[in-house]
Amino acid sequence: MLRSVKSLEGMAIGATDGTIGKLTDFYFDDEAWVIRYAVVDTSAWLGGRKVLVSPYLIREPPTEMGTLPVTVTQEQIRNSPSIDTDKPISRQYEKSYLGYYGYPYYWGGFGLWGDYGYPGAISNDLFESEYRGYLHAPSAESSGGDPHLRSCNAVKGYHILASDGEIGHVQGFVLDDHSWAIRYLVINTSNWWVGHEVLVSPEWIQDVSWSESTVTVDLSRKSIKDAPVYDGNAMLDREVEVGLYRHYGRDGYWHNDGVRAEVA
Repeated sequence: MLRSVKSLEGMAIGATDGTIGKLTDFYFDDEAWVIRYAVVDTSAWLGGRKVLVSPYLIREPPTEMGTLPVTVTQEQIRNSPSIDTDKPISRQYEKSYLGYYGYPYYWGGFGLWGDYGYPGAISNDLFESEYRGYLHAPSAESSGGDPHLRSCNAVKGYHILASDGEIGHVQGFVLDDHSWAIRYLVINTSNWWVGHEVLVSPEWIQDVSWSESTVTVDLSRKSIKDAPVYDGNAMLDREVEVGLYRHYGRDGYWHNDGVRAEVA
């Protein structure tokens, strides 16, 4: 199912034995455009500490009660490696984090998640094995940031550059809660058309300048102007997606072969 990142912000994170905090941000991989971690504020529980939650932990979609359930206990979260979200996340930290929970690395392989198309495809046998890494939490110290992990909150506001000029800014993101792939950037063009929001696929991005806070897309201003208006309160189903891709004259991601195209 496709969901806006905005709809998940502020959602409670429920461990198997109680709530641990609220979701405040996501880190995504800017090479594959996939959410790798959710940032959880545990200030009401762990005194201000922030923790990361991998989609490996999220085995079910958000509930109607506004809770995102995870498959570990409060104690496992409490003893997980600490993270300073004001600093880049290093590959060393990720190895420590994934090793703590006994998860495979998501990098490498042919899928969005190693050799798999979505995190839930990993065999449950992995999580039911005798491995108990959480009993021996590794050090949080790390060096060198991974330049491919970006904060969704930090990218909001980036200017969108079409092939013939600026057209708006990044307002938000739409993700697939099955694969956790970012399917669309929500583009606010209100400087040109009041209240006008449209969707742009990461597939159409030519370049991202992190230093200049710009995203360049392989689309004209007119094609973006004439694109179907995005309504964040309406269901974004396959029929709507087909219309969007048809407007831009592109093939839908769901037609591609391989696990990278796997959707809910």
